[in-house]
Amino acid sequence: QVQPVESGGGSVQAGGSLRLSCAASGYIYTYSSMGWFRQAPGKEREGVAAIDSDGRTSYADSVKGRFTISDDNAKNTLYLQMNSLKPEDTAMYYCAAEGTTTATMDPNAYNAWGQGTQVTVSA
Repeated sequence: QVQPVESGGGSVQAGGSLRLSCAASGYIYTYSSMGWFRQAPGKEREGVAAIDSDGRTSYADSVKGRFTISDDNAKNTLYLQMNSLKPEDTAMYYCAAEGTTTATMDPNAYNAWGQGTQVTVSA
């Protein structure tokens, strides 16, 4: 059973940066993707970024050029570097593992989810 655990959330002013980490314990299928999702109050969970086993990435249009997803396979760790943060980035951020062979941002494609880490961006 894969169990992702997120860390690195917090409060920051607009224009600031945060780096989220996700440590995934347990066996992870080598060819599965991992991703970051977020959910703001009253809104549906949305994909932020995803990465497949070959390092190909996908990003939501709203974060392109500001966020960077990366991974360290040796450590089973996923990262999300978030720069130029905006108040609209405020949400609970979730790490997901055991996706598909492509960097999909469809939440239904993932079988393992973390508990989330809160990111709050003030104006």
